[in-house]
Amino acid sequence: MEETIKKVMLTGDRPTGRLHIGHYVGSLRRRVELQNEGGFDEMFIMIADTQALTDNAGNPQKVRDNVIEVALDYLSAGIDPSKVTIFVQSRVPQLFEFTSYFMDLVTYSRLIRNPTIKSELDMRGFGESIPTGFLTYPISQASDILMFGTTIVPAGEDQMPMVEQAQEIAHKFNALYGEVFVEPKIMLPETEASRRLPGTDGKAKMSKSLGNCIYLSDDAKTVEKKVMSMFTDPTHLTITDPGHTEGNPVFIYLEAFAKDEHFAKYLPEYKNLDELKAHYERGGLGDVTVKRFLAKVLNDTLDPIRARRHELEKDIAGVYKILEEGSAKAREKAESIAIRARRAMGLNYFENRKLIEKQQKAYNKEHEAAAKLAAYLAQSKK
Repeated sequence: MEETIKKVMLTGDRPTGRLHIGHYVGSLRRRVELQNEGGFDEMFIMIADTQALTDNAGNPQKVRDNVIEVALDYLSAGIDPSKVTIFVQSRVPQLFEFTSYFMDLVTYSRLIRNPTIKSELDMRGFGESIPTGFLTYPISQASDILMFGTTIVPAGEDQMPMVEQAQEIAHKFNALYGEVFVEPKIMLPETEASRRLPGTDGKAKMSKSLGNCIYLSDDAKTVEKKVMSMFTDPTHLTITDPGHTEGNPVFIYLEAFAKDEHFAKYLPEYKNLDELKAHYERGGLGDVTVKRFLAKVLNDTLDPIRARRHELEKDIAGVYKILEEGSAKAREKAESIAIRARRAMGLNYFENRKLIEKQQKAYNKEHEAAAKLAAYLAQSKK
């Protein structure tokens, strides 16, 4: 009877700072929805501290301090630790063991062709000083995915090359050693606006390192200030000018967050976003009006998240307890798959009684043959 493959979700984030609304619409909001829908047998969310160290080795405190920040963001956004295992990457040693094995299945040329690696290298400007750990983190990420039997990875489109790398490694391992690993698939955000939220400065990606983020933990005044300074349509100089909504960060954010009820509450002269866009495009609608509306929409979304975070911050030890228990559960799961993978590779030396008995018989035969030869030679000398 064929074994039924469990539906397993895994995703995660690097603890290099608090999470922002790009993380929220790109993956975090969907994780909460999936958790509440109950369609997965197991769900794992990883705080990727080891991966964060690949380009922060000289500043480990940055990573250490942000583990708790990311955990608080997860919990305040609605992740339920009774339904989802939240764990810390460095506390699961099987991930690093299999990163080492998987390195032998990937060529250097394949690594440097990875589009995500290319863009990250360009952005960070390493030049010739690329940390090896950073260059190889697609392999580490493949280990993170494969060691939990992951079938689905909810992530933004920039992570597609990473999931493809995991698929390739799983396929090659299975072809060499036998069927052990599931080939995972990516789950992209449902709307185009959510797939890659631009920065407040209009740059292609919202990024902690670029300082163009609105954080989940930003207070209402900070959100309003950041929204009012946002890049919009540079050709929309006066209210009467026709404006462009396509590629306009303010409207991209509204596509990701605004609901019809927001219009009824804050901007009742428009029924929905389509009507607001149409007015902006024909002229007669100023950026200030649209930005003020966006600020109210974002604060409506973030208010309950901020409230939950405020309560969680009163019991930091309790949050660490959640991470500790989740990491123990993650180790148990990873080890169950590691046992099968080691067996397939023939690395289960101490538990493989057949191997030990076979080798013993071989040596016994050698010793018997040597003894017979020695007896024969001794007899022939008489």
